[in-house]
Amino acid sequence: MMRHKVTVDGNTAAAHVAYAFSDVAAIYPITPSSNMGEMADEWAAAGKLNMWGQTVSVTELQSEAGAAGAVHGALVSGALTTTFTASQGLLLMIPNMYKIAGELLPTVFHVSARALATHALSIYGDHSDVMSTRHTGFAILASASVQETMDLSLVAHLATLKAKVPFLHFFDGFRTSHEVQKVSEISFAEMRALIDIRAVRDFRDRAQNPEFPRQRGTAQNPDIYFQGREASNKYYLAVPAIVDAAMQQVGELTGRHYQPFDYVGAPDARQVIVIMGSGAETVEETVNYLNARGEKLGVVKVRLYRPFSAQHCLQVVPKTVTHLAVLDRTKEPGSLGEPLYQDICTVYSELGITKTIVGGRFGLGLKEFTPSMVKAVFDNLRHENPKNHFTVGINDDVTFTSLTVAENIDTTPADMYRCKFFGLGADGTVGANKNSIKIIGDHTDLYAQGYFVYDSKKSGGITVSHLRFGKSPIKSPYLVDEADFIACHNPSFVGRYDLLAGIKPSGTFLLNSPWTLSEMDTKLPATMRRTIAAKGLKFYNLDAFKIAREVGQGSRINTIMQVAFSHLSAVMDSQAAIALIKEAIQKTYGEKGEAVVQQNFAAVERALSALEEIHYPESWRTAPDEAISAEREVPPFISNVLRPMTALHGDELPVSALSDDGVFPLGTSQYEKRGIAVEIPVWNADPCI
Repeated sequence: MMRHKVTVDGNTAAAHVAYAFSDVAAIYPITPSSNMGEMADEWAAAGKLNMWGQTVSVTELQSEAGAAGAVHGALVSGALTTTFTASQGLLLMIPNMYKIAGELLPTVFHVSARALATHALSIYGDHSDVMSTRHTGFAILASASVQETMDLSLVAHLATLKAKVPFLHFFDGFRTSHEVQKVSEISFAEMRALIDIRAVRDFRDRAQNPEFPRQRGTAQNPDIYFQGREASNKYYLAVPAIVDAAMQQVGELTGRHYQPFDYVGAPDARQVIVIMGSGAETVEETVNYLNARGEKLGVVKVRLYRPFSAQHCLQVVPKTVTHLAVLDRTKEPGSLGEPLYQDICTVYSELGITKTIVGGRFGLGLKEFTPSMVKAVFDNLRHENPKNHFTVGINDDVTFTSLTVAENIDTTPADMYRCKFFGLGADGTVGANKNSIKIIGDHTDLYAQGYFVYDSKKSGGITVSHLRFGKSPIKSPYLVDEADFIACHNPSFVGRYDLLAGIKPSGTFLLNSPWTLSEMDTKLPATMRRTIAAKGLKFYNLDAFKIAREVGQGSRINTIMQVAFSHLSAVMDSQAAIALIKEAIQKTYGEKGEAVVQQNFAAVERALSALEEIHYPESWRTAPDEAISAEREVPPFISNVLRPMTALHGDELPVSALSDDGVFPLGTSQYEKRGIAVEIPVWNADPCI
């Protein structure tokens, strides 16, 4: 069955399903979940109808605690209700989560899982917030990709109605929540057809009603409280089967089949990784790559984390498995092991089954998790006594927990086209790339993926866009390291960052600069010129800022650079892409008047005529290094920590480089002169009075 394809991010996928099911959404924004609540609010304001033929009542409260309280109250009144949150916001909901679960009120909280503020604040994803709620009584369901986020959101909403147990559905913050992918959309009508209407009626019949008053939330003494806590056991025992049935329903509808625990890999594997969230996609891609080269490995992808079903877990693990590595995206200081590791140990321990089980931490604060790191985990499992309680992806030179990544592997399919774009926050680079993904995703048979790395400075900070296009679904939730195409949208980045790291031989480099070929000899550092010549790159330049000024667009170079990419890349026909860009311009700016539309059309035409191929000399291959100017002495923290961070090499810093308690010295901004301005004001004294 042909299904409608859409190019969306994870937040949109979850909000789409949540809006369909809900009468009420009580919200409070927190990064990276804010978009879900904002979209629900926009749809409601525009009069969009849910599957019940009503506009969702969306209310923003004064805090996440207030939002959770409003959810509780709305559920008690018989309204199907949802909310969206993350990190500390989720922690503020915990008291109400206990109440909602204790009263068996069906709901789904959609969480873009995010690190908690500990020694430092991080707005990026890991599972520490979700793991802090596993004792509340909520069922916990994990998605690993944008497509899964849509599919398992539906599973969660279907299952909670039947089970009466509330659900927390989560996916990795920023990695999945903000990753743009081409996915199959499930319509409201298709969702409605799967609902057990009797379960909905039962929920509404249990609502507080002045015509049929009932008492809830009583204070109980020691004589009955314990018994009351155990009275709901049967509902939790039933959840795994209910989730399994809902997954079968969704599988029959979509052709995408899920289980509470899924296994991918060799049927006779001996080493297996157990994991949940977006990291499961990386492990699956790596397992397929290594098995195609003679290995016998596997991955267990955890979907239903609570209630934890030992039966469903064990039935997918091959009997041949002798070694398991359990990866947690959280840290519980002082524990015997992280939560998922302890759960897997308990499953085998209670049944008296002997396996070698080790646990490790990965990806905290959205630290990169790549196929090379996955291979390091498998390499560790092959040892007679594999390291336990390890970390992967960092260099722990203090307590020596980290695994060594001995080999870099590239698991990318041969037909994948990979791109990187360096832009300045608010210059339109990210928006242009999102448009490119949507155009290619919606108008070709290719799958598309986009992920955007933002500097915490946002406007004025560096952005790096990572795009992939291919003929098969993309299971690579990590940054592009080898690129066919690299673009630098701001000439001030030249010499400041290693822009061409990982570019493939004969790849394409696009630079936005005002420089001529002769100026390139002095403006481009020798290392960059040597890379361009040694790898035989196709090198193009255009002065996008000049075009933007001349057509009246100020510093917004997004349309100009998008046209250049569409013309130079091999992803789709150039003329077709440019026609679609113009169509998007008409749709986006049409209501602002014909003059604005023509201004953007002029930018498109100028971009094509201004694009110039740089025919660099052979002498670039042996360009000598520039003399290094003497620098004033700086504090060790600046040279050892701040400078590598600002050069985008912070990932390479070892544990010993950082303080134990998160304290940073004062006055560091004086050393961070980024020099990002393309133009600077000059004082003209003549007209001054």
